[in-house]
Amino acid sequence: MRIVSLLPSATEIVFALGLGDQLVGVTHECDWPPEAARIPAVTRSTRDLADLSSREIDRLVGQAIHGGSSLYELDEAALEAARPDLILTQELCAVCAVSYRRVNEVARAIDAAITVVSLEPTSIEGILNSIATVGAMTDAEEAALDVVAALRSRLRKLEARVARRRERGQVPVRVVALEWLDPPFVVGHWVPEQIRRSGGWDLLGREGEKAVPTTWQAIREVDPEMLLLMPCGFHLAGTVSEWEQTPRPSFWRELEAVRRGQVFAVDGSAYFSRPGPRVIDGIELLAEIFDPDGFIETSPAGSWTPLL
Repeated sequence: MRIVSLLPSATEIVFALGLGDQLVGVTHECDWPPEAARIPAVTRSTRDLADLSSREIDRLVGQAIHGGSSLYELDEAALEAARPDLILTQELCAVCAVSYRRVNEVARAIDAAITVVSLEPTSIEGILNSIATVGAMTDAEEAALDVVAALRSRLRKLEARVARRRERGQVPVRVVALEWLDPPFVVGHWVPEQIRRSGGWDLLGREGEKAVPTTWQAIREVDPEMLLLMPCGFHLAGTVSEWEQTPRPSFWRELEAVRRGQVFAVDGSAYFSRPGPRVIDGIELLAEIFDPDGFIETSPAGSWTPLL
């Protein structure tokens, strides 16, 4: 089967199922596993972001979010050259991927026999179901069952440790997690669930719902014990760089998280933004941040850092 993935998360799923050799096209942002970089890209940015400052990128993303437009477009010639049997895409976010409608239009124009599958998870269970769906569509059902079973096992073990720590007096950490920094957006979909399962309490995000804009005043009112910075599409170094250029509110140093020294940047792109197998790594990552005495070195190397 010839598979095109229009989502970094779907690319990760395909490789996890042992089908990387069947991928004939990916997005220009597919960077995991490293082998994905060798596969032809069939998408591109609508703007040359390399020539823009971080503030200009922020404005561009903000315009896309409020206008519902995408930052990416199909390279139709590259897609046709890939001759796919199956295209994996999504309808969940109109900003961070090519629109499902456009993918369908182009696929039908190339070959009406191409199957287009939309992956729409909004929860951890939905992500596991997406893995099973890809397995069913690629005749890799047994591999998908094995992958899902392994992820469920890791999650059960971690949650059992969280429960034992809670029985011994560990209190859930009061958290605000931000999916975008300027303007601030609180996390949604599966990320508040990641926070809950790892021993935290997300004060502003809502499980299964979209990320929504907030204000620093709203954050001040709930006064979290910890701030997590995980802007969508940014790896750790990019998040740190963005944060250095993000204006702080006048009351910044009055926030409890700041006074406690509990402000952390994490690799949002790898472990939180993408609904793929590594969301479980994200839960393990958070468990270590929330309870470093109970979870020692459970996070992937280089996945988070404290900020001043």
